[in-house]
Amino acid sequence: MKYKVTLNGKVFVVNVHEGEAEVLDEYEVGMAAAPKAAPAPVAAAPAAAPAPKAEEAPAAAPAAPVEGGEPVNSPLPGSIVEIVAKVGDTVKNGQPILILEAMKMENEILAPKDGVIAQILVERGQFVNNGDVLAVIS
Repeated sequence: MKYKVTLNGKVFVVNVHEGEAEVLDEYEVGMAAAPKAAPAPVAAAPAAAPAPKAEEAPAAAPAAPVEGGEPVNSPLPGSIVEIVAKVGDTVKNGQPILILEAMKMENEILAPKDGVIAQILVERGQFVNNGDVLAVIS
């Protein structure tokens, strides 16, 4: 059978052939016995007062978007696997600017409008959350 599939605006024709099923050998799955309880712990000597906690370093603040530019936000959490466009590149609406891997799928992050890449706020390999600003187009 032939199917037409559209993915990211591209149309693919997929042929699916009927195959033959094969029965695999049967096998039984048994339950393992529950582990025996560990012996009760022996009371330890009183511990010294805990040391004061070191303060955590504050997280690095993301770069501030350029005034008048349109932010390109991450549609879902994932890792940046490729930066297609660079600062100063002229891009068209719908042109890929980044590739984001999420749930083992590569997703093209597209320019939301015609313009010039003013900022790229992420690096390859960086994890981003849903809604994070990835780039700015002016």
